Amino acid sequence: MPRVPVDAIDIAIVAANGKTLRAWLREAPTVLPGNARQQGAAALVVHGWGGNATDMLPVSEPLLDAGLHVLLLDVRGHGRSDDADLTSMPTFAEDISAALVWLRTQPQVDPARIVLVGHSVGAGACLFVAAGDPAVAAVISLASMADPEAFMSRRLRRRLPGPLTAFALRFVEHAIGHRFAEFAPVHTIGQLRAPVLLLHGQRDTTIPLSDAYRLHAAAPDHSFLVVMPNADHNSIEALDGVTPAVLSFLREANVTRPRSTP
Repeated sequence: MPRVPVDAIDIAIVAANGKTLRAWLREAPTVLPGNARQQGAAALVVHGWGGNATDMLPVSEPLLDAGLHVLLLDVRGHGRSDDADLTSMPTFAEDISAALVWLRTQPQVDPARIVLVGHSVGAGACLFVAAGDPAVAAVISLASMADPEAFMSRRLRRRLPGPLTAFALRFVEHAIGHRFAEFAPVHTIGQLRAPVLLLHGQRDTTIPLSDAYRLHAAAPDHSFLVVMPNADHNSIEALDGVTPAVLSFLREANVTRPRSTP
């Protein structure tokens, strides 16, 4: 597990159900001449299923270098956050929304320039949140699935006959309180106003590259696809190889701005 940087500030955020979310905040320098401070852009970074905030530390480095504050979140049932009775893409989204509310109240953060960054299920949850929150400035999706129902169906069919697979999928929808279509990234990405950068590893065997092409096709006007040739599903560090594309995307999305001059 990566060591938490010494500059990381330990944060506790109260979720909507009273559970406590834990996060690391890494602040970018925003001091102007005369020791005045200005509000800066920020990134809310979310891990995938079974992951935690420290897994996403490699993602924070290029964002910090670009001048963004970075909040690395543990969702419920993961990392240092409180346990969860049930974990799903919608519960990931609930926790992202709670952290987003907190981040927008911080005096060093410009609430109009917050980008959501997620990996795998966390990426799908970021798209779900942004679809219902037009104030989100941009989304960076790393290895998101296109359709959770199709993803689960493929795995269930290895163990269950067809009729039982369909029943199991309906049971999951009942348990999480959402139909798959409500939060499926292939649907939510088309509802976004914000631009989306889709990053996907060519060697990903967990979520195939074809899912990224489906997502891009669902939102061709405001999504941008970058394929990472040597990356698999968990190659978080592969983001280093596409840093120029990430920085260009943030500039085009007006998340980053030229530094102020005296």
